[in-house]
Amino acid sequence: KIAVLSGPSHAEEVSRFIPTTIVCASKDEETARKIQSVFISDTFRVYTNKDVLGVEIGAALKNVIALAAGIADGYGDNTMAALITRGIAEIARLGQAMGCHLETFAGLSGIGDLIVTCASKHSRNRRAGILIGKGETYEEAMKEVGQVVEGVYAAKAAKKLGEKYQVDLPIVKEVNAVLFEGKAAKDAVSDLMLRDRRSESPAVSYDK
Repeated sequence: KIAVLSGPSHAEEVSRFIPTTIVCASKDEETARKIQSVFISDTFRVYTNKDVLGVEIGAALKNVIALAAGIADGYGDNTMAALITRGIAEIARLGQAMGCHLETFAGLSGIGDLIVTCASKHSRNRRAGILIGKGETYEEAMKEVGQVVEGVYAAKAAKKLGEKYQVDLPIVKEVNAVLFEGKAAKDAVSDLMLRDRRSESPAVSYDK
């Protein structure tokens, strides 16, 4: 009876009783509702979800997009918004290919966690990305942050999953190139911008 808790919940704010919402995912409804009842309070709201894998995918891959957001930190708000929006599209594509529910990625463990991890001053992955964008190696950035930078490990895993399920993950690909292949951050951003023209989403394309 496994369950996972995830969502936009930096510990620094939870510990100060700042209103926070997260999701508890379990395939077993009784387990999810029991954990929900244990943790829920007037400052910590817990929702339930049966899509365990989707919640886990969102929780892991948001760290990769946050690294990208940090690497591109100096570009501005437009770039940040683009990375968050296209990042969740990548996460959802992979999740759906793995059998997850699309709605999960529109929720707290998807877009919610992605927003806070990309934009927050508390985000280890964003801070590491900023350092990498300034020219540090990922090893140097991780040492300076002084805490686990999950996105470095998740980037490799995400690339392998994309290849396994034949899903296009351009941001993940470029993050891997910057981290492990010595690619310059500005070249990675340029290559993302110059990709082939396409519709924003298959559901609203002119081919439908």
